[in-house]
Order: sequence, then structure tokens, then C-alpha cells
Amino acid sequence: MLKFISAALLVAASVFGSANAQAPRTLDQVKSRGALNCGANPGLIGFGAPDAQGNWAGLDVEYCRAIAAAIFGDASKVKFIPLSANDRFKALLAGEVDVLIRNSTWTISNDTPPGLLFVGVNYYDGQAIMVRRKLGATSVMQLSGASICAQRGTTTELNLADYFRVNKLKYKLVSFDTGAETIKAYDAGRCDAFTTDASSLYAERLKLSAPDDHMVLLEIISKEPLGPLTRDNDSQWFKLVRWVHFAMLNAEELGVTKANVDQMLKSENPEIRRLLGIDGAFGEGLGLTKDWAYRIIKQVGNYGESFERTVGNRSVLKMMRGQNALWTNGGLQYAPPIR
Repeated sequence: MLKFISAALLVAASVFGSANAQAPRTLDQVKSRGALNCGANPGLIGFGAPDAQGNWAGLDVEYCRAIAAAIFGDASKVKFIPLSANDRFKALLAGEVDVLIRNSTWTISNDTPPGLLFVGVNYYDGQAIMVRRKLGATSVMQLSGASICAQRGTTTELNLADYFRVNKLKYKLVSFDTGAETIKAYDAGRCDAFTTDASSLYAERLKLSAPDDHMVLLEIISKEPLGPLTRDNDSQWFKLVRWVHFAMLNAEELGVTKANVDQMLKSENPEIRRLLGIDGAFGEGLGLTKDWAYRIIKQVGNYGESFERTVGNRSVLKMMRGQNALWTNGGLQYAPPIR
């Protein structure tokens, strides 16, 4: 999503890096506290957002719950900490959250400051552009001379500039400090188009006064691999967070679901038996019990199940799997084996 890192964050990261050796293990802290502190988006439908009753839902939210299920055997033992784009990395470095799962893009500028470590990619995204249907545009190539709303101080602006320069198109940038201001301005007609990550466009479209009057153009103008981050001073915790995602992917590939996981405990398939902790004790290296993956699948489900109910066909967004399909189905989601 938003990928700007301030000079203040770099200073904070440098200070953090000097104290790495003294930092206590994150897993021990989480267990002692009795809950996972998960940095979340304050309001992105499909990825991380609370409803009117304070119940959180979304793809990133379910990743947080899967971690809690692996640790505690209770997916509800999560405290969601809503973080703005500007505050998210600083909150992680300061120890205010144990993990940041907030649709953050894996870029070199986000990955290289001391103290930050991307775990992987739980959603492959890309920047796109939304327009009003009455504009009559069906391609970005038809937007030469258009005014385009984007959030200030992010690589969203830079990607837009790169794409239009490469394709020799002119445009007028209309920028705002926050995402809320940007979408509000677009809805009010202050610009012809609105750009951000494609996944966000589908979510933000639902907030418009007349959602059906708008469409997301097909072109993807950048790579936006979204994923969680941990601090870089705790390799065990980093691996735990990473393997939670891998377990959900392996479960989907092996056909193990929330509904059939108990039946699968009787499977003779050696891969399923290792995944569910029947054979081997593969959770020990992560500081977990051998049934850690069973706990995840039983309480949250596999990656495909999570995808479909949060952003896919069973959700209000109804987005296609696309690049987020398993590698066996032509997608990019691929997990190392548990063995």
C-alpha cells in the first residue's frame, strides 16, 4: 500500500538496531501477555476493518488469528491495533505490536531500514485506476489529460508518474495527505480518476455515494506484493509468522479444510500427516506444539478458505484469485514443504 518512510523512522530504526542483542524473545512476551498484539489497517474492507460492534474482519485479520491459533489454540486471543500508514512501521519498531499485518508493500525502501523484516507475501497486488463509467474510458491509455487523485507522500504518486511518462500520457495530479481525503475528493468530483492498489480500489469503491457508477480499469501499473513484517531481532518469531502462512497454503494444496481437518487426522498421506502433527514434531523449532497447523486449520481454515470469505467470491469484494491462486493453479502462492 503506502510505502513512504520518513527520516524520523530511519533514525528510530537505527536506534532500535543497536539494541537488538538485548531484546527478549517475542513468543515468550506474547505467551506471557496472553494475547497477540497485531498491527492492522484501521478500515480497509476485505483486509482489516472493524464493524460497528468492533468485530474485526479481513484477510490480514485472519492471518493474525491464525498466528494466535498456532500459539494458544485460540484464534480469538488477538488484540488488533489500528495503525495509519505513517505510524505502522514506527509502532512495530517501538514494540507496540508483535507483528504488522497491514497490507504493506514489500519494497527495498520498506525492507532495508534497520529493525524491519518482511516475512513474505500473503497477497500479490498491483496499482490500478478507478474512473466514473460516464467518462467512457475502458483503458488507462484513454486518460491522457485527465486529473487523477492520489495520496501524497507515497509511491502511488511515483508509480503513476512512471507509467504515464513511459506511455507518453499527460495528466494532472491532485494529491491529499490521507487516503480518506483522497477518496472523498474523488467522490466529490474534484478529479477524473482515483489510483491506489487494486485491492483497495475495490474496497474504497464500496464507500462511494454511488458505487455502481464507477469501475476499475483492467491495467495494473505496478507490482505491489503485500505482506507482514516482524522486527529483525528475533529469527524464531520471524519463522513462526512465515510458517503460519505456509501451513495455510499447504493445507489448501493438500485439500485439508476447516470442515474436514478432523477426518484428515486419519489420512495415510505422509504430507498431510506431517502437516497435522501426526508424524514428526515440526512445531518444536518454532516454539510450538506438534499440532500447531491443525490448530490453524481447525479454527481459521486454509488460505483458499480465508481468501474466499474475505476478498473473494464469498465476500462483498468478489475479487478473483488471479496471481493469488496456488502455483498448481497458475498462481504465485507457493509454500515450502513441511518435512
